[in-house]
Amino acid sequence: MKAADLREKTVEELAELRKLLARDAFQNRLKNFTNRLDDTSSIRKAKRDLARILTTLRQREIAAAASAPAVVVAAAERSEPAELEAKAKAPKIKKAKAAAGLASAAEVPAAPKKSAKKREAKSQ
Repeated sequence: MKAADLREKTVEELAELRKLLARDAFQNRLKNFTNRLDDTSSIRKAKRDLARILTTLRQREIAAAASAPAVVVAAAERSEPAELEAKAKAPKIKKAKAAAGLASAAEVPAAPKKSAKKREAKSQ
């Protein structure tokens, strides 16, 4: 199946074809596992066709999102203050831990191994 042929199809046709190819790929893998598949290259072909369909669907999704930039800008404006607030809180948490004298993960000593604990218990 060629990518040019897929671009001519509608989203509904591509979704139906995706379901069909996913089912075929599964059936081919199952037949191959039970040694009933004659042409093992059909697994690879089905996977590649499925990838082409998914790529075409994703390209259309991106194109649809690009055609509506006003919605994206409005969403970005709403989320920007929340992101700034989260960034402002992050350094405060680090400073509070440093002021409390809490060690970072690199400064914490490693816990002794279980075998060392057992040896200590046996020696006592």
